[in-house]
Amino acid sequence: MNGILLVEDEEHLARGLKFNLEAEGYPTKVVGDGEAALTLLLEQHGEFDLLVLDVMLPGKDGFAVATELRKASNYIPLLMLTARGRPEDVLKGFASGADDYLPKPFDLAILLARIRGLLRRRDWGRTLLTDPPANVRVAEPDTAGSLREFDVYVFADKQVDFGTLELRANGNIFRLTLMEAELLRHLIRKSGKIVSRKSILEEVWGLHEDTDTRAIDNFIVRLRKYIEKDPSHPQHLLTVRGVGYRFMPTPAPTT
Repeated sequence: MNGILLVEDEEHLARGLKFNLEAEGYPTKVVGDGEAALTLLLEQHGEFDLLVLDVMLPGKDGFAVATELRKASNYIPLLMLTARGRPEDVLKGFASGADDYLPKPFDLAILLARIRGLLRRRDWGRTLLTDPPANVRVAEPDTAGSLREFDVYVFADKQVDFGTLELRANGNIFRLTLMEAELLRHLIRKSGKIVSRKSILEEVWGLHEDTDTRAIDNFIVRLRKYIEKDPSHPQHLLTVRGVGYRFMPTPAPTT
């Protein structure tokens, strides 16, 4: 295992986390600011299995670090830590590219469970890339619009692999963040049906408090850039004004 990069400027907390992570068998390197993390991950090409990133950092905050990593096509599993647990902050974390988000203060057992979950998903994706199983479940649109769980989903001339978090569309391969993939899976499950922004907040992100649901629009904009031939005139990810969205696997013919 290459280990964990922990970005935390509170020295006492960083020391405690490093001690506990290494006691669990995770080699851990600590840096205290976002610039140092980006240097390690992008310029020095440091090899880590997971990034644990505090939001409140001197200089570049965690949101900016996550955004720069994803723009540079660095898809290291990323767990954000923050003292700000408001729903809009959680959504901002996911929008910047985080795979999971843990408000402070947190229980160590919860942190370790989140880390194990992200590492399992990473290992699963690597296994699928190097040794694709013969029994991958491929789902295609059906007339009922209801789908059971699936690993690969095919619609029109596009394919989404939820194991490797890859979307193949319009001659390109796009790497999805975990939250982009979960949102797309949620919409696909309800193909043809109107999905409200409120239900997305509750069923995809587990947020039950009042928040600005327009934050979800940023995710839809990104998914349209991947999927639609003309994102300004979408055929698959449709907006239902004042309510939410509808996923259409087979676009209606234009007249």
